[in-house]
Amino acid sequence: MDWTSEIENAAGRIAGYTVRTPVMHSDALWDRDIGLKLEQCQHTGSFKARGAFNTLRASDVPAGGVVAASGGNHGAAVAFAAQRLGHRAGIFVPEIAGPAKIALIERTGAELTVVPGEYADALDMARRYEDEQGAMQIHAYDAPLTVAGQGTLLREWEAQGLDADTVLIAVGGGGLIAGALAWAQGARKIVAVEPVPCNALEAARAAGKPVDVAVSGVAANALGARRIGDICFGLAQQFDTPVVTVPDAAILDAQAALWQAHRLLVEPAGATALAALRCGAYVPEPGERVAVLVCGGNIAPDPLG
Repeated sequence: MDWTSEIENAAGRIAGYTVRTPVMHSDALWDRDIGLKLEQCQHTGSFKARGAFNTLRASDVPAGGVVAASGGNHGAAVAFAAQRLGHRAGIFVPEIAGPAKIALIERTGAELTVVPGEYADALDMARRYEDEQGAMQIHAYDAPLTVAGQGTLLREWEAQGLDADTVLIAVGGGGLIAGALAWAQGARKIVAVEPVPCNALEAARAAGKPVDVAVSGVAANALGARRIGDICFGLAQQFDTPVVTVPDAAILDAQAALWQAHRLLVEPAGATALAALRCGAYVPEPGERVAVLVCGGNIAPDPLG
């Protein structure tokens, strides 16, 4: 696949529908200056709006509308994009999505179903809805249009003057880092950061293929994919992507640091990439310029209701 062209096309499709999120530098979060991109400022509080709008704008949506399974952020993004573009949306989320993300989806007017269990259980129900309603399934991370949409984030960051040698990105199912890898094509070092109890990419790299993992922990409602996406796995193998894991305590420390230093209120998943620097899971070389993607801000409970 010509990923560069796909991502350029995606950028054209989503222009005017997504936010050009801000970037900044900080010397207060770690022992040297780092770049940050604040994607929690995106519509519905995460990068997911990029893939959702790209998919809907590139597709002939059937009368049955669209359907998505999600840990919360993807469902909110699909529901928001469907509302903006005038399509019916059925969204399935697991109970661990939490009240803040569930309320966010409810505000879009989508048909929301909360499913007992994990993301994989919500996906099973979404597939049944797809068959019954004739709806178009929008996968949270393992679909070319989704990945191309997420790839617009690194493209945008570069246009804003990204000067890092290395970019740290949190990984759940892998759509976001797949988009970054697809755009960078090896020109920058992309480091995957996973919570210790949600390590789908680390497990896949060790096994030589995607495998199921158990998921738990403070970031499970955003990064809790049971199996890494095939697209992400292929790109991670192609570019020999480093994977590091961070404990929940380090994620919570990074979340607190973002608030204390810059009044940036983010969910645990949004702080996971920063945690790798602060706890030493990733140690840059001397002089290595590092940037961190802050990917989501849907904290629970919602501090303002």
